Amino acid sequence: MKKLFKGFAVAAALTVSAGGALNAHASTESLDKILEQVKQNRISEGKINKAREQEFLSDRADKQALLNKAKRDLAAEKARGERLNKEFKQNEVTLAEKETELLNAQGTLGEMFGVVRRNAAEAIGAIEASIISAEKPGRSEVLRSLAAAKELPTTRELEELWIAFQTEMTESAKISTFESEVAELSGDINVKQVTRVGNFNLVTKDGYVVYDAENKQIVPLGKQPSSDVLATVADLLSTSANQYTPFVVDPTRGAILRLNTQRATVEERWHQGDTVGYIITALLALGALIAVVRFLDLMLVGAKIKAQIKNANNPSDSNPLGRILKVYHDNKNQDVENLELKLDEAILRETPRIEAGINIIKILAAIAPLLGLLGTVVGMILTFESITLFGTGDPKIMAGNISLALVTTALGLIAALPLILLHAIVAGRSKSILHILDEQSAGIVAAHAEKERA
Repeated sequence: MKKLFKGFAVAAALTVSAGGALNAHASTESLDKILEQVKQNRISEGKINKAREQEFLSDRADKQALLNKAKRDLAAEKARGERLNKEFKQNEVTLAEKETELLNAQGTLGEMFGVVRRNAAEAIGAIEASIISAEKPGRSEVLRSLAAAKELPTTRELEELWIAFQTEMTESAKISTFESEVAELSGDINVKQVTRVGNFNLVTKDGYVVYDAENKQIVPLGKQPSSDVLATVADLLSTSANQYTPFVVDPTRGAILRLNTQRATVEERWHQGDTVGYIITALLALGALIAVVRFLDLMLVGAKIKAQIKNANNPSDSNPLGRILKVYHDNKNQDVENLELKLDEAILRETPRIEAGINIIKILAAIAPLLGLLGTVVGMILTFESITLFGTGDPKIMAGNISLALVTTALGLIAALPLILLHAIVAGRSKSILHILDEQSAGIVAAHAEKERA
């Protein structure tokens, strides 16, 4: 159609143009040619459209055939689904009937199967956690298979369950030595000789070890028990077969030993006192040192005084009594009153030397508990600060400060008690010496007075 309109437009244009330039005969021939061309074009376009129409009809027939096939397939699948659904329901009914028949056929065997599965499931945890598994691993695999089984156990499987229980009981009464890998605290893994004491403890030459059931590995304790307990381990390892030796057994299978690793030692508790604790310890050491030095000095002075008493006619400057006797010998011609005053003066000169350091011990004994009280106050202040910042949800945050308070109090009392005792001993010794000096002085005055009266 587009070409037809285009032909009409061309013919009109040629007609208009021809009106001005050509004559009437020439215009008629051109129009005939154009008309003939338009007819030819219409005939060719009709053939093309006819071919397209035939092609479209052919495609529509194919699509219709495919649609019909898809509808037939859908109907077939629906029928198949209904048939399978009926079969499924029928199979469920059949399965229920068969299960009922199976239960009836099992009779008491069904109850036995339930007992086997329950006991196998209960024994898994105990056998895996048992230290016997450190020597005999893999015993729980059979139990897991029995616990998860859906069918009746075989005779062999029942025997395996019985053997597992019997092995646990038999090995619990044995002391066995075997080689195994031990994971050290440093991270290294070494092969060592491990001795198993029944179902209670594992030991090596380095002390007690425990069995980590989760990782299936033998690991050492973070802290070994006291030396007397470890001595029993050494005795056990050195004892030959068929001999008896004392051995400390942890009946909780390592639980008490693990708790022992969390217990603080004396040194760790001392460090919990922090700065205040260190000061109290220094005061105790200083007071004890002064007390020891003064006690030894007074013992030496006392010995010299005893020797001087036996040799009163030869006074010596190396002891207080000798120096007092010298004062007497230098003032023999004085009257009693003057002589007594001279001797009192000599005793007063000796007193500070004899009592030197004793008051310091007394002061240190008084300061130590006060410092302990100061540490208690500081610890409680820090505890309340922790509560303010972190609340009371985690007791471990407050435990350190409470330990500071209690340890400093204990250290203060621990320091004060021996210092008081040392002060009493040294003070008593010094008073004893002063008493001897007073006694000797009084005797000299009395003897001098008797001479004057004579």
